[in-house]
Amino acid sequence: MDTTVTAHSGLTPVRRNLILVMVVLATTLYGTTLLVVSTILPQMQGSFAATADEIAWAMTFNILATAIVTPMSGWLAGRFGTRRVMVWSLAGFTFATFMCGAAESLEGLVFWRIMQGGFGAPSTPLTQSILLTVFPRNQQTRVMGIFGFGVVLGPIFGPALGGIMAESYNWRWAFYALVPVGIAATVGLRAVLPEDENMTDRPLDWIGFIALSIALGATQLVLARGQRLDWFDSYEIIIAAIVAVICFWIFAAHCLTSPRPFLDPRLLLDRNYALGLILVTIYGMLNFTPMVLLPPLLTGPAGYTDSLVGLVVGARGAGGCIGFLIAGFAGRLDARVSMIIGFTMLLWAGLWLMHIDLNVTYLNLALNAGLQGLAIGLIWVPLTTVTFSTLPKHQMGEATAVYHLLRNLGSSFFISVCVAEIVRSTGMNYAHLAELLTPYNKVLDMPQVLGRWDTESLKGLASLSKEMTRQATLIAYLNAFGLFTTACAMTLPLILLMRGKQPK
Repeated sequence: MDTTVTAHSGLTPVRRNLILVMVVLATTLYGTTLLVVSTILPQMQGSFAATADEIAWAMTFNILATAIVTPMSGWLAGRFGTRRVMVWSLAGFTFATFMCGAAESLEGLVFWRIMQGGFGAPSTPLTQSILLTVFPRNQQTRVMGIFGFGVVLGPIFGPALGGIMAESYNWRWAFYALVPVGIAATVGLRAVLPEDENMTDRPLDWIGFIALSIALGATQLVLARGQRLDWFDSYEIIIAAIVAVICFWIFAAHCLTSPRPFLDPRLLLDRNYALGLILVTIYGMLNFTPMVLLPPLLTGPAGYTDSLVGLVVGARGAGGCIGFLIAGFAGRLDARVSMIIGFTMLLWAGLWLMHIDLNVTYLNLALNAGLQGLAIGLIWVPLTTVTFSTLPKHQMGEATAVYHLLRNLGSSFFISVCVAEIVRSTGMNYAHLAELLTPYNKVLDMPQVLGRWDTESLKGLASLSKEMTRQATLIAYLNAFGLFTTACAMTLPLILLMRGKQPK
């Protein structure tokens, strides 16, 4: 990615290290807020009297906003300066975080989560460019290792912090607790980052950017509200779908005819890169989905506390740390071997989740989450390496932007698809179970079948209905985990089509 920060050889070692601390703090803060919501989704759902698919918007639209703004990071840095963009982005991000905690309606929460994702999006790409520019080449390996470790701390602290705050106070304090850290990081960045030099005002393809943004937003709206509105029986869904198709067509036509399109389609002529985009989209589908699906299941039908849910999700972050460390030592292997191992582990984790029940233990879930995190860490480094291994350096900026765009889109869209399947399947499963409760079902005459339930009183029927809802919900979640597992299996033949980077 192009950057406007030039080499600052006059910086003292102390100032360089302060820059490292501040930018890692900013990036860790962003990762924390992304995952802190996964733990507090059930409390927020109750606070706003929202349905399961509605409260998922707090996660999906945040990821979508991040996806849309991330490709703009290079243009923003060139137009306004890296230092200014980092400081104002973090300031806006911190204010949006406070407003998320203060939101009084679901619409307000979703709006401020969109702002939070949009303001936070430039932090990761610009942080990497700052560190590579500020530190001399012989220190960059150590610095990027520290940066990578800081990035994976967010997925560990975020869920645990959210669970503890939600259980001790309420879900709003999961956001409020991060505001002082955001203020400190904003002030620190403004104090230590050097002034920008030699800024270049690159033109931005506004037609392509606006068309793509509207198309993605309309598609997300269709996926998020389609099941609740009975899909194309709703005029809202029909209009959103038409808008999405038209804008995608405008975007595609503009990319094929413009001399400087927002996203250059000629990049797809590189086989490794084209396959890498498909794989990173599936990687995005697999990355956050279990963390969004599990908390409502665990705090609802399974009866877990918020703090336990936070520890379960946090175990995934701990596994991710180990995975990234192992990936560093596995660099001598063919990248395809590492990816196959990682995706196979995710496939195993998905099959494991497909066979849980409502009596599942914390240890079982924590081990599964740790396995997912380990796999995610193992996959990311070789996937990134082999995807860009055959591209020329002058195309890296734009290629990286598309790469991260599709990763985030995969997460956002797949979460919406899984939640829609849960809503659809829960109602269908309940109806199938209810069909069995008839006077003609002789099995129900056996005392050992009904147990403590009975069909002779309103109280007994209500209790039985509650249990049927729990079981129907569990089956629906198992179906969603089946989609997760299927997506894992799709990656294995694609990996074999890539040209591997052979070990040295």
